[in-house]
Amino acid sequence: MNHPLFRVFVYGTLLTGESNHHVAKPYVKQMKQGKVRGWLYNVGAYPALVLDSEGEEIIGEWFIVTEEGLKRMDWLEGYEENRLHNDYERVWVKDVSQDIEGFVYVYSIEKVEGLEKIECNSWREFKDK
Repeated sequence: MNHPLFRVFVYGTLLTGESNHHVAKPYVKQMKQGKVRGWLYNVGAYPALVLDSEGEEIIGEWFIVTEEGLKRMDWLEGYEENRLHNDYERVWVKDVSQDIEGFVYVYSIEKVEGLEKIECNSWREFKDK
């Protein structure tokens, strides 16, 4: 029986070796480096991404995960389909330079009002300063 797989771009605490990677790790079937365009904001212990075609090339990883993995990531990101006020929204995005597309968890531009914009394109680089 075939089980559906989902491609998800991660850029913060879900990255390999980061604090929440354990949530996705059992369900990751494949991982590949990637980039999407936007801006990172500092929410505190984790970042938020606002997509913007004029933005920075945000460094992250593309995971291919099982349906259960997507559900676990939805839970971590406070996302529920068809709910009006999620913590993050799950939207479709394309990689900057590869023929890859899939889901990503993002904030709206309104939601980042008052948050610090991260002046680099990598959560790892920012938090390790």
